Amino acid sequence: MKKLFLLIMLVLFSGQSALVSAHAVITDYSLKITPIHANRQGKVELSFNSRIELGLSQIYLVRKGDKHELLHAENGKKQGQIIIHIPPLEAGDYALRFKVFAADGHLTEDVIHFSVSRQDTQWRV
Repeated sequence: MKKLFLLIMLVLFSGQSALVSAHAVITDYSLKITPIHANRQGKVELSFNSRIELGLSQIYLVRKGDKHELLHAENGKKQGQIIIHIPPLEAGDYALRFKVFAADGHLTEDVIHFSVSRQDTQWRV
């Protein structure tokens, strides 16, 4: 009887382990293919493997000197997609630091580093 009880408990807990370890994992972001250009507003799209509770999440622009600026974000058209509005930036190195809550309540923190380049408007022949 004790072995049967232990077997039932093992089955129950193994089924719950996937729920316990779930976190919002970033699956893609637009900075990979769409750069931010100097002195122009931009946007960054982040895609996660689960729905994000934006009201409980924070996304910061990190500037030189570890200066943090809270950014505005909104839900994208797809589940788990966030669109972050980027203010005009000088050329240089920056980061997006985010703390997001998945719909299941788990917190995920991460940093994405990126560079802003000057857009050369002159054509060279």
